[in-house]
Amino acid sequence: NFQKYQQTRFPPPNKQTQHVSKLSSLSHVHVMRGCKPGMMEYQLESLFQHYSYYNYGCRWLGYTAICACGPNPAVLHYGHAGAPNDRALNPGDTILLDMGAEYACYGSDITCSYPATGKFTERQRGVYEGVLNAQRAVYEILRPGTSWVDCHRAAEAEVIKALVGLRVLRMVEGVTVADMVERRLGAVFMPHGLGHFIGIDTHDVGGYLEGYPERPKGAGLKSLRTARILEERMCLTVEPGCYFIDYTIDKALADDSLAIFIDEEVVDEFRGTGGVRLEDVLAITKDGFENYTMAPRGVDEVEDVMGGGKWPPVKDLHPELGRKSLLTM
Repeated sequence: NFQKYQQTRFPPPNKQTQHVSKLSSLSHVHVMRGCKPGMMEYQLESLFQHYSYYNYGCRWLGYTAICACGPNPAVLHYGHAGAPNDRALNPGDTILLDMGAEYACYGSDITCSYPATGKFTERQRGVYEGVLNAQRAVYEILRPGTSWVDCHRAAEAEVIKALVGLRVLRMVEGVTVADMVERRLGAVFMPHGLGHFIGIDTHDVGGYLEGYPERPKGAGLKSLRTARILEERMCLTVEPGCYFIDYTIDKALADDSLAIFIDEEVVDEFRGTGGVRLEDVLAITKDGFENYTMAPRGVDEVEDVMGGGKWPPVKDLHPELGRKSLLTM
């Protein structure tokens, strides 16, 4: 069955994915260094396309670029013909750039988020670090034998914790974060699935096959592109996010079982700020994973690179992210 074996293919095709993810990471770094308030979203798209083609021969992107600033990151697949990356960047904006080059028919899919000014405000940092911690939580359990559904739930828990810290959400006596995850509160702020298979296609085949776990039910979970148990040599994306979407927030506020956790006054202050997503391409290894994405991730890394700092760095400040080739790329 092609769909089954495409996701546990032999190492050489994974090397193609690793290669194009490295090139895409460096192209994202180029955009980060060139980004400044007053630019248009489509100019960021153009910087990525030019750099990846001029330097690496990547004629195509694997999909339509999502270059969203201000409120636009709350539109999960922004950048299409009806919203063609055409807003100007303002100084207070968070920028979400979801772009991946294609090389020799293999694609990458990387999302970076950062402040337009290159320096995080306290609130921007709170949301960003919550999403980064969601990646970290997934990476702690990412190995053969782990359920992808459990990975999604682990990410949701970290997003909830971050929103509690920002006072958008509040703890209720007798209710744990795990309980909040079960009530599907995380899906209010991360309504999409954690990630997808990647390879020849951006959203590669093999997600739901006969004899494998069926699509789960419930908000957020039903959007998972697979529910499989992880196997060695699978290539996937891990892309948690936290967004402030009017529709999902209003729907939750109208649901008493969810509204008790939401501070309406505080969440209203975050409306219109869009959101954050961080997306890495990785492969499952015998005893864990290898992250193929070499983009800056820590707040310290992002601010340093946007300020003109060296990349790749001379020291990996975040080894928990599994970027094994970072210092030798």
